[in-house]
Amino acid sequence: MAKKETIWTTFGITTMALMTTMLIVSTYIKIPLPFSTASITAQTLVVNLVGLLFAPLQIVAIMTSWILLNVLGIGGSLGKLLGPTGGYRYGFAAAAILTSLFCRKVKNLKAQTAFLVFAGIPVIYLFGAVQMKAVTKQPWQAIMVQAVLPFIPLDVVKCFVAAGIAKILRRVVPQF
Repeated sequence: MAKKETIWTTFGITTMALMTTMLIVSTYIKIPLPFSTASITAQTLVVNLVGLLFAPLQIVAIMTSWILLNVLGIGGSLGKLLGPTGGYRYGFAAAAILTSLFCRKVKNLKAQTAFLVFAGIPVIYLFGAVQMKAVTKQPWQAIMVQAVLPFIPLDVVKCFVAAGIAKILRRVVPQF
């Protein structure tokens, strides 16, 4: 988690740009699902890292930059943002901010990191499912099968991986 004095320094801005780039790249690392318009991607891993390492204002900057770049066609498109899977992108932003806020409230961050990441996952699913339902008009049972259930196992793994990476980064890079 970024310390207050490092938020808008060269280091802070550079790491925010790096995370925005990682979000774009993670969009292309995906496993398509034949029964869903959504794919399993590496985005959840990167979003979890963003939530664990950055302050809420930094996350707003990272996610706003990422969504604006999506609108310009980099790592996505306006059609994707407004389409069936666009809700996940908004959910990513909300989940990262929520995770960051929780990180700031916890006294023993090292012991609670994995739990904190799990707090954001239902938020991602909620945003993703609601937009998929609104766009596709399918019943909720179908939405759960397409937008939530297939993602749970790998998202659990990605939560633990993100927590491990964040722990290492905090030890190696004092600014986090």
